Amino acid sequence: MQQRSQTFRIGLAVVVVLGVIAWLAVSGIQSNKSYYVTISELQGMGGKAYTRHLRVAGNVVPGSIARNGTHAQFVLVELGNRLPVEYAGVEPPPDTFKDNAQALAIGTLGRDGVFHATELQAKCASKYAPAQKPGSPAAPDKTAALQPPTSAN
Repeated sequence: MQQRSQTFRIGLAVVVVLGVIAWLAVSGIQSNKSYYVTISELQGMGGKAYTRHLRVAGNVVPGSIARNGTHAQFVLVELGNRLPVEYAGVEPPPDTFKDNAQALAIGTLGRDGVFHATELQAKCASKYAPAQKPGSPAAPDKTAALQPPTSAN
């Protein structure tokens, strides 16, 4: 009888420990889950937008960046839709975070219409683009500007 009672206790302890581990895993996944949405999708979400952890991308509007230590305020734009963002992270914004840079803000939308970001990623495509070779179609032809226009008579 004593051995049966001890086996029951051990089995109960194993079930409790496994239950706690499963609960911690599920709650950790739920807290780290974030949805990627565009600015237009965010504006069309209604009340759901205020309760979800979101990722929003767009281009930084030139002249909208106001830095203060590790905090920054700026505006993202995507297809004409604008979203004011307040970044309050532990680290300062990245070096590539500049006007016209592509940025990804991770956080929540406040009822005031401002996106409150806790993480910020930025990419500056022009910094990593290859240099244009003279005479290539994308590079302007500087010699054409020096020649007078020809007239067809």
